Amino acid sequence: MIRKGLFIAPLVLCAFAWGVEAQRYSNYYPRGYTGRNLYEHGRSISDDLVRCGPNTCGVGAHCTHGSVRPVCACLPGYSGDPLSQCVKIECVDNSECRGHQSCVNQHCINPCEGACGTHANCEVRQHVPVCSCPPAYTGNPFTACRIADPEEACHPSPCGSNTKCHVANNQAICTCLPGYLGSPLTGCRHECDSDSDCNAQQSCRNFKCVSPCSDCGVNADCETVSAHRAICKCPRGYHGDPYRICSAECTSDSECPSYKPACVYNACVNPCTNACGVNADCNLRGLTPVCSCPKTMTGDPFTFCRPFEARDLCEPNPCGANAKCTPGHDRTGAERPVCTCPTGYRGNALVSCEKGECELDSQCADHLACVGYECVDPCLGNTQCGSGAVCMARRHIAVCTCPGDHHGDALVNCYQSHSEAVSTRYYRYKRNGNFTEELPQVPTLAVDSTEAKLETSPENLKTEKQN
Repeated sequence: MIRKGLFIAPLVLCAFAWGVEAQRYSNYYPRGYTGRNLYEHGRSISDDLVRCGPNTCGVGAHCTHGSVRPVCACLPGYSGDPLSQCVKIECVDNSECRGHQSCVNQHCINPCEGACGTHANCEVRQHVPVCSCPPAYTGNPFTACRIADPEEACHPSPCGSNTKCHVANNQAICTCLPGYLGSPLTGCRHECDSDSDCNAQQSCRNFKCVSPCSDCGVNADCETVSAHRAICKCPRGYHGDPYRICSAECTSDSECPSYKPACVYNACVNPCTNACGVNADCNLRGLTPVCSCPKTMTGDPFTFCRPFEARDLCEPNPCGANAKCTPGHDRTGAERPVCTCPTGYRGNALVSCEKGECELDSQCADHLACVGYECVDPCLGNTQCGSGAVCMARRHIAVCTCPGDHHGDALVNCYQSHSEAVSTRYYRYKRNGNFTEELPQVPTLAVDSTEAKLETSPENLKTEKQN
């Protein structure tokens, strides 16, 4: 039984393998054989024998295994018959050739060969042949070029009557002859035959429309033209016939009268006329006008003068640098500018004001006070206290005290005590010379003038000053 099973198993495997292989080819439909199974009657013996070999395809071709038979094709960059020989391609389009060549039939060639006519020049631009006739030649560069005649375009002349023909850039140019106008292609005529052919500001002279101002005399001005005629006039300072000659009124100052002493542009004039502003005075220095405002007025004499005002005393500022000007009066009541230094400045306001060192005590050190915008010692050389007293500056004020073995009023006099009953006072002194307060008296002590002294320790002084 076991041997029988071993004999049947290979047959089952072969049947299964044949079914799979048949299934693989049953779904293949090569072009032209749609709907028919090429292997429905089984495989041919040659199907296993035809494979890619060294001689299956031509030179320059490569072979690949297709679904039915080997497939031959030229290698990339080659063309031809893949069964016999493939030749390397030189180009596919113009971009693969040099700028002076073109791609023709997969080869880079000179496109000018046979492209242009006889005597023509050929130039390759971007792989394209461009034909042109050389200088001094004309014609169709694609057929033939010939020597050009410079005046050929004007023979015969394509222009009308009374015209001139000349050649420019091988083209005939037609223009009317001088004194003629119109269309040069159909014919030109005189610019004018009478004044009516010209506009009102011109006259017809020698068949041309010109300005009639040439009719004016020597030195005369042509003011305008009306009805084809010039209107002439002698200029200022001249007199005479404007259609013949105008003579000058003067040629030098000596020829002019005193009320018009200057000879300007051949005319006698007063230099002060319209030289100065409104309300201004004009006086001549020689022949030069000098403008000024009257004594009771101020302003710009070349434009306008006005009566004085109080604000004019400070315009411009007559005071020193940084000083302030204010209109005021002197002792006689006459108006005058008053110069002062502004807040925070000090100095001579007529000369210069300088910014002060301070404006408040807080801007100075504790032992200095702000006096006259300057940080100074409030003791002022120990002149603020009484005789024999000591001055110390604290919190920007002068503090007067009697020394340890002295008594009395520190603002008036400090003296050594010889009595048995002594009292000590302590004063604080301000900058204006007045003390601020009187501190409580130290308890009265009975002492012997020769054996005892009233001692005030630094701690007691500190306590008293704080109080």
